[in-house]
Amino acid sequence: MKKYCLFIAVLSLTAAALLAVASQLGMVRVPDYVPVLARSVAAVALMAYASARRSLTIWIFVAMLVGLEIGLDWPQVALHGKVFSQIFLRLISVIIAPLLFSTLVTGIAGHSDLKKTGRMGIKALVYFEVVTTLALFIGLAAINLSQAGVGVRLPPPAAPPASHLVKPAIADTILKVFPQNIARSVARNEVLQVVVFSILFGIALALVAEGKRRPMLAFCESLAEVMFKFTNIVMFYAPVAVAAAIAYTVSQTGAGILLNLLQLLATLYAALVVFVLAVLLPIALLARIPLRPFIHALTEPASIAFATASSEAALPIALEKMESFGVARPVAAFVIPAGYSFNLAGSALYLTLASVFVAQVARIPMSLGSQFAMVFTLMLTSKGVAGVSRAALVILLGTAASFGLPMAPIFILLGIDQLMDMGRTAVNVIGNCLAAAVVARWENELEVRLTPAQVESHVMP
Repeated sequence: MKKYCLFIAVLSLTAAALLAVASQLGMVRVPDYVPVLARSVAAVALMAYASARRSLTIWIFVAMLVGLEIGLDWPQVALHGKVFSQIFLRLISVIIAPLLFSTLVTGIAGHSDLKKTGRMGIKALVYFEVVTTLALFIGLAAINLSQAGVGVRLPPPAAPPASHLVKPAIADTILKVFPQNIARSVARNEVLQVVVFSILFGIALALVAEGKRRPMLAFCESLAEVMFKFTNIVMFYAPVAVAAAIAYTVSQTGAGILLNLLQLLATLYAALVVFVLAVLLPIALLARIPLRPFIHALTEPASIAFATASSEAALPIALEKMESFGVARPVAAFVIPAGYSFNLAGSALYLTLASVFVAQVARIPMSLGSQFAMVFTLMLTSKGVAGVSRAALVILLGTAASFGLPMAPIFILLGIDQLMDMGRTAVNVIGNCLAAAVVARWENELEVRLTPAQVESHVMP
């Protein structure tokens, strides 16, 4: 049954592609409804195949294809479906603060040796800075090679009101790390502030006498388990949200994205692939991370991040999968949330690439020294952008202002920002999962317990 459904899907997609090519070449005249019908049959067959496999990861990929079909052929329906993806992101947002708090406090206070926790933190921060810096330079090299912004003639859309474009000053960036009111930080979903509060709370709890520490530690351990189960429930809704998000994006951007933006998009994805293969893969090999089980464990969080373009959506499942892979919970609970603020390699790569693209569009030559200065500026200003809607745009606007670049060309990027966000977010999640595994190896707290077959994605009931 599974093979039969997959065969029908492949056959239908092939037929739709051949008909589209033949129609474009003038070889045959095909009614408009025929390719639509072929793609619809393929979508139904893929859903039947996913039902037979009953794997959440397969459902997510099928949902992406179904969303693509809806966005292309029924854009009006896709526009009304955005609410389904927003529901998913809201449910995930509810999970973030309690999960971060419970896992970080458990990870820190559960350690009998605070010196070990501090040592692990220093190792993680050094690792984050080295990897993020390499990502910045790869983005810089990629855009200088592709010259994607040269020759752009697009009229920029109207800029948003100036009151919404706030240049991130260094002092403000530092100050916003520390919470003024933890309830306010949770309500605004300010991830970095929640992380700082949880770390300090965990250290304070670790300094309390055993008799008084144990009840609070048991509460946090129980809260973490409940939030993981909560995540599992929400994840069953993920395919619906993914299909809605992809359909909305495609209906907005359409198939007529101009050549320079396609070139920029290709440059970004090529640079991300180079970063994964030239930086992350050697790190994994040097740290003796077993690749097959690790890749299997990564599949679900990376696909969630790519489809939703939200690091937050992938955080709970990334924590769970890395623990299942063999990373000790205290290490995963410390490194992955910290990486969401300090190890945003995908976002950093995008920011250098986009900044030089703006200069190319504006025909403003940037010397190598100016580009290096911009890289080191972004090393600071890019911290903490995960989990904040359109934060990368605000950082990009601030960087442009710092280096005398015009604002208007930045808004050209908005048409494909969602497509770029998908790739950079997936790389953020992959990088943070690898960081947890590497630090666990350094701390002798990595014990791969699962074979690739056992690391299979969630099985749907």
